[in-house]
Amino acid sequence: MTNLLRQPNKEKAIDFALWQNFKHRVDGKHFGVIQSVEGDFLIVSPDHPTFKGEVFETLPDHYAGMEYKHIRNISMDIDPLHHFSEIKGMISVMDGEILRFILKYKIPLEKLIRYELASRGYDENHQWVGFEKAETIWLK
Repeated sequence: MTNLLRQPNKEKAIDFALWQNFKHRVDGKHFGVIQSVEGDFLIVSPDHPTFKGEVFETLPDHYAGMEYKHIRNISMDIDPLHHFSEIKGMISVMDGEILRFILKYKIPLEKLIRYELASRGYDENHQWVGFEKAETIWLK
């Protein structure tokens, strides 16, 4: 990844910074968002000497409060962020009746994801820990 990345709007820049922080959770790199003099938004390390003292956007801790407008913006983006493209792709190819079933009967998707991750034997940082340890981590 280059030292300086740009996004056209704050929402997408924040989404990208969050993804970068997740991807780099093990190596300790951290990214934030500031508005450039050109009006777009930069995704940079707050420790970068050029940006010391700049006011960075506050990044959310999670997406639990994501609104439909944000989802619409992600869906309509002509150059979507890869991780959102993957997530949207999984859902968009799923049979509509299955999607309606999931909503109607409140299928616990988080639990299904946790079970899948436990069965792979890796921890939260994608480090091999074995199946028993992964089960204790993911099936809390």
